[in-house]
Amino acid sequence: MHWTLEVVPVPVTDMDRAKEFYAERCGFTVDLDDAVAPGVRVVQLTPPGSRCSLALLSGMPPMPGTKEMAPGTLQGLQFCVTDIEAARAELVGRGVEVSAIRHVGEKGWEPGRGGTWNAFMTFEDPDGNGWMVQEAPSELTER
Repeated sequence: MHWTLEVVPVPVTDMDRAKEFYAERCGFTVDLDDAVAPGVRVVQLTPPGSRCSLALLSGMPPMPGTKEMAPGTLQGLQFCVTDIEAARAELVGRGVEVSAIRHVGEKGWEPGRGGTWNAFMTFEDPDGNGWMVQEAPSELTER
């Protein structure tokens, strides 16, 4: 049996602001924007080339046995790209505040790219949910 990660819930305070950030600034495709029940809205967006989408939720009660995430508490999930400089330039060009490219070195985080799999940058959405972007040596389908 295959286990695939296909949707990541992202806690936000303002659905329209978050939708604009991920669609217009990050360039993600809006797959769904729907009221699934009275007072419950879901906006699902997919990054270019990804099989995993983000689900922005408003009014969704936590599933029994789970905990609710407050906006801004989602941290450290990683997107992978094959050209981190190009990805950074695209985000900056769309108005996203992005960190410098860094790598893990002898003294912790150091400026610039490291070796294979060792180039990262970060950005936050308007609620403070924090994302990492890591450079991968090839597309997932080629690994």
